[in-house]
Amino acid sequence: MKTSPPIIACTERHLPAIRDILNDAILNTTALWDEEPRSMETITQWFELRKRGGFPVLGIESADGALAGFATYGPFRTQCGYRFTVEHSVYVEKSQRGHGIGKALMRALIDTARAGGIHMLIGAIDAANEGSIRFHRAFGFTPCGTIREAGCKFGRWHDLDFYQLILEASAAR
Repeated sequence: MKTSPPIIACTERHLPAIRDILNDAILNTTALWDEEPRSMETITQWFELRKRGGFPVLGIESADGALAGFATYGPFRTQCGYRFTVEHSVYVEKSQRGHGIGKALMRALIDTARAGGIHMLIGAIDAANEGSIRFHRAFGFTPCGTIREAGCKFGRWHDLDFYQLILEASAAR
């Protein structure tokens, strides 16, 4: 049986790799609807906001110590009534895809969310991204809405699908 690589908490030393992974997604996919690559300053600010908010940035390193992928979640919306609902992201470095990195990161993210009292994970997915949809469904995420023509990238309109995973039927706090 194949064992999953260890999950780590990303640190400042991982920020250049996080930037590179995100910028590849920005430039080559519709996983992110940004059009301009992110700077180190932007990534550093993003990471600091995650830390201040108590949100995880989990990673997996390859055998050579390079970041193979990362996963995180943050606020779904800013009003306090949404405090138990988070929007998540999982990104894998392109040469590391297909090796179970994304699955291991998603499992760890779900476990972290449960342990932290999170009630629901939300995934916002380009409706044409069948791979991401299959990935989320494999973890029990269910569709919960579509916003038609929500964004424009690569010269065309994209629909945005929302998928949810309710972690527990706990009482509201």
